[in-house]
Amino acid sequence: MNPYNWDASDDVTQELTRVILGLQVFAVAVGLPRKYLKRHWKSLLMMLGPVMTFSWLITALIIHLVLRTTAFDALVISACLAPTDPVLSASVLAESRFSNRVPKRLRDLLSVESGSNDGVSFPFLYIGLFAIVQSSAGAAIRDWFLITILWQCLFGTFLGIFIGVAANRLLRFSVRKDYVTSSSFLVFYFLLALLSVGLGSVLGSDDFLISFGAGIGFSWDGWFASRTHETALPDVLDLLLNSTMFVYFGAAMPWREFGPRSITPNITPARLVIVLILILVFRRIPILIALKRWIPDIKTYREALFCGHFGPMGLGGLFLAIEARAFLETGTPLPLPHPPDDSSNLVSIELVWPVVCFVVLGSIMVHGLSVATISVGGHFVRKEGERAPLIGAESDPLTGMVFQGGGGESDSGSSDNE
Repeated sequence: MNPYNWDASDDVTQELTRVILGLQVFAVAVGLPRKYLKRHWKSLLMMLGPVMTFSWLITALIIHLVLRTTAFDALVISACLAPTDPVLSASVLAESRFSNRVPKRLRDLLSVESGSNDGVSFPFLYIGLFAIVQSSAGAAIRDWFLITILWQCLFGTFLGIFIGVAANRLLRFSVRKDYVTSSSFLVFYFLLALLSVGLGSVLGSDDFLISFGAGIGFSWDGWFASRTHETALPDVLDLLLNSTMFVYFGAAMPWREFGPRSITPNITPARLVIVLILILVFRRIPILIALKRWIPDIKTYREALFCGHFGPMGLGGLFLAIEARAFLETGTPLPLPHPPDDSSNLVSIELVWPVVCFVVLGSIMVHGLSVATISVGGHFVRKEGERAPLIGAESDPLTGMVFQGGGGESDSGSSDNE
């Protein structure tokens, strides 16, 4: 299977990742406990503020030093790698033998972070992009503030919340009047997510913050969760679409671009491996350990280490890489089918995709095997009489994590008024 034989161009990849990411962040928001942000906004603010900013800057420094890029190219590439991917963290976030060994407040924190930071990555991305294409610093700052901060982020968030709350009221009214039955809930859920993504795309706002805000508003009172808690259809749908996208990504991997070319002579397999290792070690772990005392939902240094490691990079990075190439090619979020040969930003355009793809590939492999490594390793470090009958079948809490009195435990109970 070779997508390049199907003329799988950048615009096709962009729209595939846009739709699937929109569904993904909407599903994360809907799956949060009732009124979650009201109780946990401090932890989320720390994850999206200092933690994400440090991740962006340290990743840019690594890319700049190892691949010898310009500072602005490094900032653009690192912004693509700033968001975390909830699908690659499914072994931790979803209900499973291993996830039950992790406190629920940590799972919820990683989940809400991964759902919101795809949209929050846009300001980081466009700092570098405006700096590259604008002729003056004043014009770059003006466009970044007016377009990215006010229109895309703030307007997108409020529009999403409004859509979600309105949809919640409409669905509850329809149920009370017997206009719809519970069998229609999945269709409503799916179409609401698509509506959010579509509005964001049409309006030129932040698709993912609109989708996340819509999910928050739609599920704020817990009514929808109480009606659908026994079905896993939304999760199945989300996982199926994302798995399909990862198959597509694997088939479209730009293997030839991982070696030196005339336009990107500093990209070599050895340097890419060094970049990957340094990013995995320094992107999140040091800052989360340093800020542990100021993040209420992280109680111990082991928990900080765990949250620092489980920040995989996935579809969000791929979408942002195409978004960056599009802006460098056309000055808009709409990419050309294939990169041009005569662009003034040709080096930047050719750098973004292979670096992001290689790091995402490495993240898939490392984080995909992390649960198995922890489970099997934890099995063999125990004394023989303390091991579970099957390898990796331990069910006791992970060492160094607080379960009792840890704070932040919350349920997804329904609202008082059904």
